[in-house]
Amino acid sequence: MFQELRDPNSSKFEVSEFVLLGFPGIHSWQHWLSLPLALLYFLALSANTLILIIINREAALHQPMYYFLGILAVVDMGLATTIMPKILAIFWFNAKAISLPECFAQMYAIHCFVIMESGIFVCMAVDRYVAICRPLRYPSIITESFVVKSTVLFTLRNFLFPISVPVLAAQRHYCSRNQINHCLCSNLGVTSLSCDDRRINSINQLFLAWVVMGSDLGLIIVSYALILKSVLKLNSPEAASKDFSTCTSHLILILFFYTVIIVISITHSAGMKVPLIPVLLNVLHNVIPPALNPMVYALKNKELRQGLYKLFSMAYTSRKSLVDMFFGFGTHRVYCDP
Repeated sequence: MFQELRDPNSSKFEVSEFVLLGFPGIHSWQHWLSLPLALLYFLALSANTLILIIINREAALHQPMYYFLGILAVVDMGLATTIMPKILAIFWFNAKAISLPECFAQMYAIHCFVIMESGIFVCMAVDRYVAICRPLRYPSIITESFVVKSTVLFTLRNFLFPISVPVLAAQRHYCSRNQINHCLCSNLGVTSLSCDDRRINSINQLFLAWVVMGSDLGLIIVSYALILKSVLKLNSPEAASKDFSTCTSHLILILFFYTVIIVISITHSAGMKVPLIPVLLNVLHNVIPPALNPMVYALKNKELRQGLYKLFSMAYTSRKSLVDMFFGFGTHRVYCDP
């Protein structure tokens, strides 16, 4: 696990791999958590795949709002896949070791997908603002070109800004400890093992959390404040109720997503004495939103529910036709003469 430094006169050692111990304080029975986590991961993959299939099949859903929802589904699957296979390998096969390049790559991927999800929420908030507050201009503003340009812009931002996280972490000197009390390679969890000054890593983490994602949250708050102001001016309670219902699912997801990030940041900054809580929140934040997002949207959106019903009806009909064909049921019956 350790590798000598190039200087033969040095008595220090350099870490060549990290060991992910899992959830702190419950190592003896943490493998029991693998079942609910595996179910959440399976739900995230299957539900988001269904969302993509429905959006692709239904011509009525070929609209900017659903394009953003499709992009969110892809990001959610990427976020969950970044951490869950390794976590399940730790619980099921005791595969706790992870090389430094793999650890830094996972660290970068987590930050990319989390910031990308934040950016998609901004796009969806802008979409709802224009639809409710500027309905006549919606077809000319929220176009397919807008979807492409905003997606490219946020993708570039989300791939460039997190580069500093693994680069700064790789510059630290890991000379003694290599055991991480975590299920994944978090930035602060890894750099806490370094033997040199890591203040720049903490400052960079705060910058990403409060400046990059904080600006996203600020734009979302402004958008919904303007939506609320516009809705309250409506004289029709039915119209106001309809406008609120189109935003409810979005607000539920945003509330959970950003609340957990804020709690994790505060607990890390405060140096919480119960490390299990921030670690558990960190893991759940990367797997619950991917599992929750498609379910919330499917339950709250009539068009998605109809598309889901059509898909399952078609699957049931196809299955029944296959059963009839193989077992001779249906119209192809054989009658014998008496």
